Amino acid sequence: MVLFFRLKNCLSLIILLIFPLLSGTGLTQETVTLSTDVLRDKIKGGWAAQTIGVTYGFPVEFRFNSERVPDDHELKWYDGLLYETFTERPGAYDDIYMDLSFVQVFEDEGLDAAVQSLAESFANAEYSLWFANQVARYNILNGLTPPDSGHWLNNPAADDIDFQIEADFAGMMSPGMVNAAVEVSDKVGHIMNYGDGWYGGVFIAAMYSLAFIESDIETIVQTAIDIIPEESDFHKIIDHVIALHTENPEDWKFGWNGINREWASTDLGPRGMMSPFNIDAKINAAWVVLGLLYGDGDFSKTVEIATRAGDDADCNPASAMGILGTIYGYDAIPNYWIQGLDDVEDLDFAYTTISLNKAYEMSYQHALQMIRRQGGLVSDSSVTIPVQEPQKVAFEDSFENHFAKERRQLGSSDGLNRDLIELNDSFNFDFNGIGFALMGSARSEDGAEDYVFEAELHVDGEFIEAAIWPTDFVTRRFYLFWKYALSDGDHEVEIRLTNPSDKANVFLDTVIVYGAEPNLIN
Repeated sequence: MVLFFRLKNCLSLIILLIFPLLSGTGLTQETVTLSTDVLRDKIKGGWAAQTIGVTYGFPVEFRFNSERVPDDHELKWYDGLLYETFTERPGAYDDIYMDLSFVQVFEDEGLDAAVQSLAESFANAEYSLWFANQVARYNILNGLTPPDSGHWLNNPAADDIDFQIEADFAGMMSPGMVNAAVEVSDKVGHIMNYGDGWYGGVFIAAMYSLAFIESDIETIVQTAIDIIPEESDFHKIIDHVIALHTENPEDWKFGWNGINREWASTDLGPRGMMSPFNIDAKINAAWVVLGLLYGDGDFSKTVEIATRAGDDADCNPASAMGILGTIYGYDAIPNYWIQGLDDVEDLDFAYTTISLNKAYEMSYQHALQMIRRQGGLVSDSSVTIPVQEPQKVAFEDSFENHFAKERRQLGSSDGLNRDLIELNDSFNFDFNGIGFALMGSARSEDGAEDYVFEAELHVDGEFIEAAIWPTDFVTRRFYLFWKYALSDGDHEVEIRLTNPSDKANVFLDTVIVYGAEPNLIN
């Protein structure tokens, strides 16, 4: 088989030769030979396009929840925007410097880097985290190791987008070797996610890996989703995007409407449950695929659609653009999108000592190591990649047999403002169902030192656990308490604060209740 890729401003063609290789077992395996220049170009394209996508979408990140970014809302791109964002809003690149935390560990310890090293790399980092990452950070800092740190019983954000936006590096270090990308994803992704949340990262990493050896976007999407078990909601939502695109391939809003109508209210993470806010991995992955399929290989259409789909509107175009950049390579990114990139390629991402130029080289070297490890060949001028037949991953189900039942706001409201409940000693509430999560926050007063509250959870008169609630934002407990898999029925919850402070406060915000049966509103 011979595949052809056209480069921007160039009539030359890259020829990828695929030929049989006899393994030691006598089985025939396909291989792909790429020049080292092409391999470098694709890796550069992945990192660069991802950076472009997140920069473009950052101004509307979670500004349009469960709704599209309106056509008349201007999305700006100009020479200098990349530099402005790097220097003035460095936190915009959280999904990239999170990737780089793991890249650095593989650089320091090699491809056999320990899971605990990978976990500690971000648990002890200085940057702020949210959702599954922050719950996992707290878990790790308080003695809970992976994969338990990401399991839904210990991490209510297990289905959230976190690993999905951090998995790019796993695909780029495993070109054409999808199972190797999944192996890296298993090691890293279960630190903070489980179930559909983990599948999001597997899916993204697989698409990156496939982008080195396949140019047809529909084939890349289909091959990657076939790795995910059919019974999972993650597989079902991507199948739905594919079906809608097949039915009407010209109108991306038709696809968006179909997905939003069926899936926007399926988030079971406490923050997004029964709320327009949607940080669930699967629907944001659907917006990535929406951009890829309806973008039809065009950088501008792809980034526009993935951004205007809303929700996590910077990470989704970052993933879509990164995959596209890997397919076509750095040299094929249009001049319009590359403008200003050379101004930032030597700037270290926040909280790292890694710039884009360093990331290009590190991922290239890791890819060479992975090719050798998987039985491929590496020379000064070319690499021969042992293409792997993708293997389906095991079925995982977060919130198994748990359904959205009630979202109960605590405190009082006058319609415009809310007065949250301040916890001074104890707080009790009742609920009917099989599980709950309590949202709130611990805060030091202005000018006061950080404080660590100690609290206890009791359910039906039984002590469940003790927890600490640091007021320090980096080490905070993202959700105060939760308990799942209870018997279905009435339950009494008591929260006890054992060391109150006159210089810090605990505020209780919302109780989320899970039932054993689907609610008619779902």
